[in-house]
Amino acid sequence: MRASLASSIAVTCAAALALPVSLAAPVAAVAPTALPPAVSALPPEPGQLPGSTQSLPLVPLDGSVRGFGTGGDSGDQGLARRDVRPFSLVGVVWDDPAAALHGTVQVRTRSTGDGTWSEWQDVETHNDEHGADPATAEGTGRALKGATAPLWVGDSDGVEIRVRGEEQLPEGLSLELVDPGTVPAGDAPDAPALRTRTAEAAAVPEAATAPAVPEAAAGPAVPAAPAVPAGLSAAEAAASAANSQLASYGAAWIPALSKVATEATVRLPETTTAVKKAPAVKPFIGPRPKIVTRKGWGADESIREKGFVYTKTIKAAFVHHSATGNNYTCRQAPSVLRSIYRYHVKSSGWRDFGYNFAVDKCGNIYEGRAGGVAKPVLGAHTLGFNTNSMGIAVLGTFSKSAPPAAAVTAVARLTAWKLGLHGVNPNSTTYLTSGGGNLYKKGTKVKLRTIAGHRDGFATECPGARLYGKLATARTTSAKYQGRL
Repeated sequence: MRASLASSIAVTCAAALALPVSLAAPVAAVAPTALPPAVSALPPEPGQLPGSTQSLPLVPLDGSVRGFGTGGDSGDQGLARRDVRPFSLVGVVWDDPAAALHGTVQVRTRSTGDGTWSEWQDVETHNDEHGADPATAEGTGRALKGATAPLWVGDSDGVEIRVRGEEQLPEGLSLELVDPGTVPAGDAPDAPALRTRTAEAAAVPEAATAPAVPEAAAGPAVPAAPAVPAGLSAAEAAASAANSQLASYGAAWIPALSKVATEATVRLPETTTAVKKAPAVKPFIGPRPKIVTRKGWGADESIREKGFVYTKTIKAAFVHHSATGNNYTCRQAPSVLRSIYRYHVKSSGWRDFGYNFAVDKCGNIYEGRAGGVAKPVLGAHTLGFNTNSMGIAVLGTFSKSAPPAAAVTAVARLTAWKLGLHGVNPNSTTYLTSGGGNLYKKGTKVKLRTIAGHRDGFATECPGARLYGKLATARTTSAKYQGRL
């Protein structure tokens, strides 16, 4: 009987480790609190935050546009050099989201700084593998459009574009020029002290930036609920409230915690009486990394759809590259994010930023789609496999360029924490059911790595061969952060 009971306890404890843990209110941390009754997720009035999008319909190429040279046909489209309002990111959209643009898209832009024109730059045309799952409300939205990947070009005020199709081009091609704007000085949160490439080498590990909380201190004490700061819009308060267990309303970032302090902020799920009498079992959760919030990178909450949509749990993390190019500094990363966000919502017709998280070349981690960084927010990142997963976009293009070590480490730190909250081993495998795509038919049960590349779920080049080759390193490092290795 004793052997049987011991075996039962051991099995149940192991099962408990596989279950998602719940966030608890730690001492000296912000208490969990519901959104005040007067605050809803309704967006603020338009125009409260800067940023804009110019949409320029493409036309058939003629002598006024420098085309691709010989071998073309009359189906080529583009725009001649022209002056435009300032912008920093470009992309092309078209009417039918189910249609693909098989061909070449190239742009030249003029710098606002010195007036020089860039060389022709390729825009990634294969972008249909990103987006909401086909059967979801977002995936069937009437506002959806087909779209290329966005390309970051920096501060510009002139543009020229040419498009050549390998087959008939989609109808309604339009050049999108996105200005991320700047957060007004009076509305900007305190700067979240982003890492830079120079500072990265000497940076202290994030786990050491918060004092360790003794395990005994993780008790039921709950401090007073934080007040909603004056000046926050309803939508900003709603997005911030989704992280209220981790940071105060309007916070520009969520602070890092040590592994001990992180474990003190979670509780194991309620299980059987036998388990309650057994010694406490620690979950494998990595130290929480510092995360720049949507407020921190200046997200305009007025443009997303109201409310948040969740999936049941998180079983895997899909890693992507944003394919926006590597010509940005880490101080520009918030502007890159605001541009991608606006392109996803205003140009492509998505409900919000597609990815759950983003990582820049210096290893800074950013909150993506609204709804709470510790929660299973349903994203639009891996067509067919958004359910029960999360998407991480590393800002840049890594087909031929190697991803910085800081970015790979940030992926490991983020997954060690977030997958750990759901009892997932980052160096293991899981099963997800396909929602439909070009690799797996809808309903197919697919075995995947718990840290997977986008190409594992869809026939795509993403996240780039060089970043994909670093995922094995990310898996083992993430498992070490969790204390499994």
